[in-house]
Amino acid sequence: MWRRSLFVLAALIFLGFGVSIARLAYLQLVQGNMLKQMATEQQLKDTKLNPKRGTIYDCNMKPLAQSATVWTVVLEPNYLEDDESKELVANGLSEILELDKSEILEKTGKKSYYSVLKRKIDTDVKDKVVAFLKEYKIKSGVRLVEDYKRYYPYNDFASAALGFVGTDSQGLSGVENYYNADLKGESGVLLTARNALGTDMPFDYEKMISAKNGNDLVLCIDEVIQHFLERSLDEGIKNNLVQNKAVAIMMDVNDGSILGMAVRGGYDLNKPFELLDEEEQKSIDALPEEERSKAKAEALEKQWRNKAVSDTYMPGSVFKMITTAMGFEENLINENTNFFCSGSIVPFKGARPIKCHKAGGHGAQNFVKAFCNSCNPAFVNLGQIIGSEKFYQYYDAFGFTEKTGIDLPGEAQGIFFSKDGSMSQIDLAVASFGQNFSISPIQMITAAAAVANGGYLVVPHIAKQILDSNGNIVKTFEKKIKRQVISKETSRRICELLKQNAIDGGAKNGYVPGYRIGGKTGTSQKIGQSGPNGMDYISSFCGIVPAENPQYAVLIYYDTPKGPSYYGATVAAPTFAKVMQDALPYLGLECKYTEEEMKNLEVSTPFVVGSTVSQAKNKLINLGFSPTISGNGDSVVAQIPEAGAKMPKGGKIILYTEGTSLESKVKVPKFIDLTPAKVNKEATEAGLNVVIKGTILQGGVAVKQSIPPGTQVNKGTVVTVEFAQKNAEQTSD
Repeated sequence: MWRRSLFVLAALIFLGFGVSIARLAYLQLVQGNMLKQMATEQQLKDTKLNPKRGTIYDCNMKPLAQSATVWTVVLEPNYLEDDESKELVANGLSEILELDKSEILEKTGKKSYYSVLKRKIDTDVKDKVVAFLKEYKIKSGVRLVEDYKRYYPYNDFASAALGFVGTDSQGLSGVENYYNADLKGESGVLLTARNALGTDMPFDYEKMISAKNGNDLVLCIDEVIQHFLERSLDEGIKNNLVQNKAVAIMMDVNDGSILGMAVRGGYDLNKPFELLDEEEQKSIDALPEEERSKAKAEALEKQWRNKAVSDTYMPGSVFKMITTAMGFEENLINENTNFFCSGSIVPFKGARPIKCHKAGGHGAQNFVKAFCNSCNPAFVNLGQIIGSEKFYQYYDAFGFTEKTGIDLPGEAQGIFFSKDGSMSQIDLAVASFGQNFSISPIQMITAAAAVANGGYLVVPHIAKQILDSNGNIVKTFEKKIKRQVISKETSRRICELLKQNAIDGGAKNGYVPGYRIGGKTGTSQKIGQSGPNGMDYISSFCGIVPAENPQYAVLIYYDTPKGPSYYGATVAAPTFAKVMQDALPYLGLECKYTEEEMKNLEVSTPFVVGSTVSQAKNKLINLGFSPTISGNGDSVVAQIPEAGAKMPKGGKIILYTEGTSLESKVKVPKFIDLTPAKVNKEATEAGLNVVIKGTILQGGVAVKQSIPPGTQVNKGTVVTVEFAQKNAEQTSD
């Protein structure tokens, strides 16, 4: 019995310890890592610490997007020991942070050393919190943790290109999205220990792993150029009643860098989730509640969309420079090849006629004239000479069948007649002058750059450099060439054609006195998108400068103008001219005026008030002005125009002496529709000075004057008169 009992006891002990050992082995070897992780999670609480997002600069290191310091208010309830201190904190913070007092009181009752009360408060609010804590001698119970908030100093400036970040500081569009991995940095962490009861331990048990700040991004965009583009587009939208946004892109043709990319009709980067269009917001508010969210999301997507990269359009006659490149490169035509335009052309038997914009046609013309006349029948003939196979080969070589590779998200893919390049006779006919296929604006200007730079298709890029937080260069974005499409000689010949077109062709309104501009207009129908008042159009202009050695290309694009005209020559070309008038002197390009332009060259009037009459006269005459004396005094007491006014050489300056009055007035004539010569004659007879802007070559007439007709002004007052080509619509496309 004793032996049996001993055996059973031994067996039980062995079995018990065996099971325990087996269980321990299982827990240690099989479940060890999992249990260790669970214990850590139970004992430690981690709080994410956001890194400072990198700054985005323009090419001259002007900040376009930066992260400002903000603060997170954290409660430490375990340090608030009595109801009186909890009440005091809840009262004070509810007023400063604009929070509900009862919610704060509820949080003060938790067993914790870390409870977030409010995130991303600005420094002025943080200072109020600090002042409150200091006033009531609250040394523990409330903490302020540093955080960051994205800030855009210019609001809607370059909104389509820059993009914005979400509440979690992740880039959602533009370069903020494309370069998010470089800009965002690495998050840190605040580890807080917990005791056996699950209560947070005091800060003595905390461990902080600091966040690593993001890299900075330097763009090719020049803030000054960008402002020129946006200001000119805003004026064009207003003057031409543009319904569906406008685009302007300026590119260095030799390396593909983007100096400016403007999409007007954008949004405030600091308030990206607010609709800029108040009428659209009202329409959404009027919808049933279940439809509002979807409608708002769609409206925001449209508002954020970068039209320069993400939209496609039919380029119209701007594409004729590409068709010309095909003909020249294959030696199928030259500048003296003759074409005949009767006003329309039937591309093949049984087809509908394709009309020329000029009723009655252009008659016999060499290719230079056909190009400057933007004659569609001539280009249909050229397309037939090239043939569909060659046409598609060059279309592909110029990059229209692929994305450009620009460093921006959402780049669109163009749409051609067929993916395999096969084209019918009618496809070839309309494609030769830029209709019935679609490309993006960035594809068009990239191809135009290849036409201008000697034939090299470059990859456009908006980023210049990536810098670390200490300013050291991490990466430089170099020039990338995909291939050479045409020869340098073909490139030179087309640039000469574009230059001629700006002097006496359809691109006259894009001409800038003193600079050798080359350009081509475009007016394309929005097939299948007719508006309530008939067909809608896209008006565009693509120009290069200087024409003999191009450095820059600019594309201007207006979607659905509803003003007095929809032609590229009258809508987009003047915007190009305005941009160039501002940008080219800033960029330091050499200016060479013709004799005619020298006569209208603007100079600043000097200050001669207080001088003797003889001193003033001599000074003005030496500077090329024509002084007129009013009164018999010995010294000048007033002058019209005032010092610093811009006026042409030879302009008249009225000098008033003692005892004379400035009350003598003259009436401003109506200059609209007059030629430059007649405007000068009318102004001289009225005793006024005129500053001439815009196109004065071959057909230019006054289209706008700075002072309305009939206004009473002082003699010598300067009136700015803007000229444009009167018959632009007849010589356009």
